Amino acid sequence: MAVSKSSWVRLMLAAITLSLGACAVVQPKSIVTAPTTVRPEPSLQSNYNQGSIFQTANSRQLFEERTAKRIGDVLTITIAENLSATNKVDTSTDRKGSLSLSGSGSLPGMPGYLREFMGATMSTSNENKFAGNGSTDNTNTFTGSLSATVIEVLANGNLQVGGEKQIAINGHVNTLRLTGIVNPTDIQAGNTIPSTKVADARIEQLGVGALADATTMGWLQRFFLSVMPY
Repeated sequence: MAVSKSSWVRLMLAAITLSLGACAVVQPKSIVTAPTTVRPEPSLQSNYNQGSIFQTANSRQLFEERTAKRIGDVLTITIAENLSATNKVDTSTDRKGSLSLSGSGSLPGMPGYLREFMGATMSTSNENKFAGNGSTDNTNTFTGSLSATVIEVLANGNLQVGGEKQIAINGHVNTLRLTGIVNPTDIQAGNTIPSTKVADARIEQLGVGALADATTMGWLQRFFLSVMPY
């Protein structure tokens, strides 16, 4: 069956489109699902004392450490994560088996084929061996700092915090996100807290741009990588 020139053109365009689509980069799914910022709640309306310098509506304790404690307050989280994991597996099996059968000899009057069978000697043996070993060593280091906002004050006084930072350089956008729960008593001087004391922490660093695209495999490449038997 002859194929017209226009059909060949359509096939070529479809092949080119599929090839270009295979190079498309699929961005990884974010692990940070909680909000990373919130506006402070409006303060309760208080009656101002017109005859006094001291006002309870906006006062603070004289020797109070100014740390985050209310919705909308900001604190600095120092990221210092060091993760290391090592695993080693060594397995070996060995199985042997043998079978031997000796004939008792022929008897007078036996036909020829039975005489040969009864006088036969048979033996068989088998051996099965397996040896395997594997090891993995993974080390990750993540350092930095990020200012986070108090999203919610929980019933027990803990603070749910979240923060996001974006830096764009020459078209490459680097995003750092963090969410978690902070115990106010763990907040250190200077209104800072290490990431190792943030519960339910979700920390991620993502890049968007030409540099990230060059180091990420296209969807068609990942498909063939998952189905290829070798």
